[in-house]
Amino acid sequence: MKLQRTRSQERILNLLKSLNRAISAQDIYVELRSRNQSMGLATVYRSLEALKLEGVVQVRTLANGESLYSTVQEDRHHLTCLQCGASIPINECPVHELETQLHQSYQFKIFYHTLEFFGLCTSCQLAHAGSSSSE
Repeated sequence: MKLQRTRSQERILNLLKSLNRAISAQDIYVELRSRNQSMGLATVYRSLEALKLEGVVQVRTLANGESLYSTVQEDRHHLTCLQCGASIPINECPVHELETQLHQSYQFKIFYHTLEFFGLCTSCQLAHAGSSSSE
């Protein structure tokens, strides 16, 4: 079901496709201004919300609360360090079968899923171990 999109929604979707990476709403706003396609920040947020509900844009919320938007290409999975914020992509997906079962059991239309594990990366573990042993 493709909805009629506004010009703002089309501009944002085209921008996300051309960037091919996750970006914040603020950065979308700045990027559009630099391309002479200026729109208000509220319009950026409204357009992102509509595109998200249509299932063509996905949002990932980082540990610091910042939301990053990208086009829905594939399910993404990450290991995220709570200390330095490093985000390491995981290539395998353990939940595809679960997604299929949920779709069948609940007739729930799933656009995408995310899987994220939070902890400390190797560097931060070493730094943490070093600082706690010197106290």
